[in-house]
Amino acid sequence: MNDDLGFDPYDPNCPSRQLVDRVGDRWTILVIGALSAGPARYKELATRVAGISPRMLSLTLKALERDGLITREAFPEVPPRVVYTLTDSGRTLRPLLLELEHWARANMREVQRARERYDRQTDQEA
Repeated sequence: MNDDLGFDPYDPNCPSRQLVDRVGDRWTILVIGALSAGPARYKELATRVAGISPRMLSLTLKALERDGLITREAFPEVPPRVVYTLTDSGRTLRPLLLELEHWARANMREVQRARERYDRQTDQEA
């Protein structure tokens, strides 16, 4: 194990591997980012996270709630109102994911150039 807590995400049988998978998921990153602006209803999240299917948004929200990264509060109203909010754990994750966002924005042009070089080279070899 790599730390005092006994969790090792490099071990495929360790439950921390599942958490790393969850946190590294594209939809998790975007939903956590969307919720960093404050509590939101399902429709608001669907709008903020453009391109996510209703099924994937529902699955992501349930998984994040299960992992304790968000809370779901249902209000007994007609029509029903449900609000999602980051938990303390979810808020501590946000700065890490924000760094990833910044890195992606800052490095995307170089990544695009690298992809183009790779594709040209691969096409020439074929």
